[in-house]
Amino acid sequence: MPLALLALAVSAFGIGTTEFVMMGLLPNVADDLGTSVPTAGHLVSAYAIGVVLGAPLLTAVGSRIPRKRMLLLLMALFTVGNLASAFAPDFGWLLAGRFLAGLPHGAFFGVGAVVAARLVSEGRRARAVATMFLGLTVANIVGVPAATLLGQHRGWRATFLVVSAIGVCAMAALARLVPYVPLDAHQGLGREMRALGNRQVLLGLLTAVLGFAGVFAVYSYLSAMTTEVMGFGESSVTLVLALFGIGMTLGALAAGPLTDRALRPTLYGSLGALAVVLVVFPFAVHVRWAALVTVVLLGGVGFMTTTPLQMLVMNKAKDAPTLASASNHSAFNLANAGGAWLGGVAIAAGWGWTSPALVGAALAVAGLAVAVTAGVLDRERRGVSRIVASADARTARSEAEADAH
Repeated sequence: MPLALLALAVSAFGIGTTEFVMMGLLPNVADDLGTSVPTAGHLVSAYAIGVVLGAPLLTAVGSRIPRKRMLLLLMALFTVGNLASAFAPDFGWLLAGRFLAGLPHGAFFGVGAVVAARLVSEGRRARAVATMFLGLTVANIVGVPAATLLGQHRGWRATFLVVSAIGVCAMAALARLVPYVPLDAHQGLGREMRALGNRQVLLGLLTAVLGFAGVFAVYSYLSAMTTEVMGFGESSVTLVLALFGIGMTLGALAAGPLTDRALRPTLYGSLGALAVVLVVFPFAVHVRWAALVTVVLLGGVGFMTTTPLQMLVMNKAKDAPTLASASNHSAFNLANAGGAWLGGVAIAAGWGWTSPALVGAALAVAGLAVAVTAGVLDRERRGVSRIVASADARTARSEAEADAH
């Protein structure tokens, strides 16, 4: 694999760390800034809103900027957002800093996925994209626990200063290792918008929103489930979250070669497996060793959906994949917000701490239904295209024979 993928993975590591670390720092931030933990939770939402809005907006604005330069500009904005968070004088400024840090998230992964795919041969594109995503998964194993520990002992501002330093290192790696990747001929905003309107792209984005929401319906409340249901102490929460991250990494490693070999079957299989794991989850969590194994499996099958979904929208957007690729990360963050909300509704209704898993299973099945429907429609369209092409060829041969006579 090209060294440029390492630069993309380092960037993904920084982005993944700052995205998830706030969940562990909410009590510290609330204490320091004199607000409540639920109010501090708006900092998580501010980042997610930044991702959802920034992915299509910044990708559209940068549609004519060379991709390497665009990656550098996005990572610079990420670094500025984290610096603004580190030096925020009050809660309002911290909210703005989190929103700013979230803006480049989706656009970076969108552009980065296109660049990663262009660096390798056709049969290894999914593996290249999965390698970039490894930085995101490793962040959940190493970056988030370490950054949370740092914030708890040195203050939450120190965490964002370190993440800013990672951003600077990532910029240096991108500048040094990523080659010039030319824009496609006639690439522009109009062409990107038309590609985004492709029915298969839209169905892929809907699959991401529904299917991945199943993961976050549980992940958002995993810390509470660890202490309230599994019977572990608060000190074990970091371990459980790290196990989820290990599962994510294993899922990303498996998804690359599987997607290169068979994209849609990998997507169907991962969504189906996700639904099964979520159905089993409420029963497994009452046995400690089974609970830990299930957490790893949840991270693995959940994250295994990301690479085929990313490759699907890129393939269907054809010669203008950047906006579709970036919008996929808006879809993932909508899934994050929607899954967390629906899981919370189930808990508030008195259905118990494990009820989000069954909500997640229903969402995963809905995502699978959309994915299968999209696959059937795509197969029918290709069949019609082949029939039309065959008829055109026969007509051309008949005309040629008539002219010969």
